[in-house]
Amino acid sequence: MITLNDIKNNEEINELVSGSQKQLNALGYTEHSIRHISIVSSRAGRILEVLGYPKDRIELAKIAGYMHDIGNCVNRVDHAHSGAILAYQILKEMGMEIKSRTEIMMAIGNHDEQTGTAVSDISAALILADKSDVHRDRVVNQNMSTFDKHDKVNYAVTAAEFTINPEARIATLNLTIDTKICPVLDYFEIFMERTMMSKYAAKYLNIWFELIINGTKLL
Repeated sequence: MITLNDIKNNEEINELVSGSQKQLNALGYTEHSIRHISIVSSRAGRILEVLGYPKDRIELAKIAGYMHDIGNCVNRVDHAHSGAILAYQILKEMGMEIKSRTEIMMAIGNHDEQTGTAVSDISAALILADKSDVHRDRVVNQNMSTFDKHDKVNYAVTAAEFTINPEARIATLNLTIDTKICPVLDYFEIFMERTMMSKYAAKYLNIWFELIINGTKLL
């Protein structure tokens, strides 16, 4: 079985991750490199682990999380689709069985809110893990005077905690937002689609998604 460690040690994948961030830096996007994919990988696996899914599903979720943004090396537009195809071919060359690499392709191909939705347990875990990584650490631009809305919203998030309660079957994203930098309303203007995508992904896993901002439950 191909493991997450195999993925992390694959030179081709590492070059795609590096190239993706290089391109996003040029475009002025937030961070999508090792920090982000490591969080998403760990969180996606943790979601399925806490909910009692088999070890093989957990490992596939971790792999999907680590590889989910490699399509940014091709182009930001449709990066989920190009990344899914890249991942399928690389995993095929690495010797992963067809069912497993198909599952990962499906998850990666459906993680973007513009075109995707939860289509499997792995896909749902990836969506929840990806969309919950909101924090000022993701802001690459160091000049606040030139922040766009995405920079401003991410930078305003001074603390972010994602938890999952298997007994209550609730996944919670708890954010602290500095309203001097960005009003809470701006968060919803930028992230409403991602929030609703997370809600439906949680529903696929038969759990509830709730959003708490500055101590107030908003969803």
